[in-house]
Amino acid sequence: MSENRFVTSSFCIGGECVAVAAPEDGVVVRSTVNGAEVSFTDVEWAAFVAGVRNGEFDVERLRG
Repeated sequence: MSENRFVTSSFCIGGECVAVAAPEDGVVVRSTVNGAEVSFTDVEWAAFVAGVRNGEFDVERLRG
C-alpha cells in the first residue's frame, strides 16, 4: 500500500486501537498492534459509519 496519513481516535487508550486513512480510492483501516490493513470502498465505509452512529455495532448489542 502507498503511504497514507492514518488517524487514530482520541479515545484510544493503551495503544490497542485502529487507525484510519482515506486515500483517493477508499478507506484503509490499520491495526495499531500488528499493522494489518483492510481496505473498504467509500460506499462500504459510509454504510459502516451509519451503522456505528445508529448503535448497530455496540459490543453489548453484538454479543446480546
